[in-house]
Amino acid sequence: MLVPFSMKNCFQLLCNLKVPTAGFKNTVKSGLILQSISNDVYQNLAVEDWIHDHVNLEGKPVLFLWRNSPSVVIGRHQNPWQECNLNLMREEGIKLARRRSGGGTVYHDMGNINLTFFTTKKKYNRMENLKLVVRALNAIQPQLDVQATKRCDLLLDGQFKISGTASKIGRTTAYHHCTLLCSTNRTFLSSLLKSPYQGIKSNATASIPSVVKNLLEKDPTLTCEVLMNAIAAEYAAYHQIDNHINLINPTDETLFPGINNKAKELQTWEWIYGKTPKFSINTSFNVLYGQSYLEIKIVIDIKNGRIEICNIEAPDHWLPVEICDKLKAGFIGILLLEN
Repeated sequence: MLVPFSMKNCFQLLCNLKVPTAGFKNTVKSGLILQSISNDVYQNLAVEDWIHDHVNLEGKPVLFLWRNSPSVVIGRHQNPWQECNLNLMREEGIKLARRRSGGGTVYHDMGNINLTFFTTKKKYNRMENLKLVVRALNAIQPQLDVQATKRCDLLLDGQFKISGTASKIGRTTAYHHCTLLCSTNRTFLSSLLKSPYQGIKSNATASIPSVVKNLLEKDPTLTCEVLMNAIAAEYAAYHQIDNHINLINPTDETLFPGINNKAKELQTWEWIYGKTPKFSINTSFNVLYGQSYLEIKIVIDIKNGRIEICNIEAPDHWLPVEICDKLKAGFIGILLLEN
């Protein structure tokens, strides 16, 4: 059941603030199910940050349901130039976001459901959450063959990945979030999550390609709405709370004080690109000189998204040493643009 209402008292109770105990006291004392009315990836990621930073989750787990307009989300320790096709993303108007959890790169659109399970650090259990999702799927379609793997993915029919996992574990709180492919654009997914760039060397976390499939391809009745309602019902039963999906607005400062600043930070170049782990680009190209070609080799080291070292190897008779040195020095400190 969807319940659009002001959540201020609910979150004040969850945050252990002194407020009137009327209203939803009985609902929130043991947990809460939320669903975002926004499809903006930065706003929804900001909700995760806000709940993680401000909500007392002791005995009060929270499930957050959210969907985004087309966007690519990389993990905290990933390299966007290595993980996705930035040129195609720019052409198609696809947003890029870096989340605060680890894990690999994922494509989001309205056919992909995002589930975030918030608990205390002690209660954190990814496999328990995935089993809950499996039970929900089997409750609406018992014939579905969905299993959780040791890597905390969900596989359909033993071979198609329908869900990937990532998490953030703080000092006292933690969250586990996962995707669930319902009716996502698989053509976009495969083309956007494939970097055209060559010669990148990095210690950044690399994504592991997988064969994917939509649940809607298996059963046309498995819409996003049906799936979210089923997961909410299973979550409510498991945690013994009311089966209410509470709609929230991620831009509501009365509900989430300071959240818009969190969303703005997630959109900055410094966060999306500047937080990329140090990496290098080793490439070469040929130039026509007279009736033959000369090979020019370039090695660039990038730190915090800026060129730190640039080496150019070229024949002296084509590019004199003095000019080459000035050229290399001119690159130092330059921002590596997104494409």
